[in-house]
Amino acid sequence: MRRVLLTGMSGTGKSTALGELHRRGFRVVDTDEPGWTVWDEEDDGYVWREDRIAELLSAEDGPTLYVSGTVSNQGRFYPQFDAVVLLSAPKEVLLRRIDSRTSNAYGKTPEERRLVLRHLKEVEPLLRATCTHEIDASQPIDEVVARLIEIGR
Repeated sequence: MRRVLLTGMSGTGKSTALGELHRRGFRVVDTDEPGWTVWDEEDDGYVWREDRIAELLSAEDGPTLYVSGTVSNQGRFYPQFDAVVLLSAPKEVLLRRIDSRTSNAYGKTPEERRLVLRHLKEVEPLLRATCTHEIDASQPIDEVVARLIEIGR
């Protein structure tokens, strides 16, 4: 079984891509869903529950698994992924998507928007330096998903 991590800033379309991949028969896990993360006081943010992620990645059969998330401890699991894909888009695209989305309230407050922009400046370069692939997520979702399927082969 192939394992692909989708990572990137809020608003890049990770959840949308996962939904489309699921619709096409792939196994998907959105680690923003309850139960996958815990608050870490030291990191002042959410981190993956390492026991759950380790169990998830230990599966040996089935269709390609696409996991979505952006947390500080994800790098510990990079060796268990066949690919780490950064979805990226210009800040104007991210902010527009965050403003218009109805499935996730994150990024709507001024404080959260400032954090999104800070992460874009500080965190995205770290993700770019450690990913195996980068996809321009401002493309139509069908093009993004087609590239993800290609990477997952």
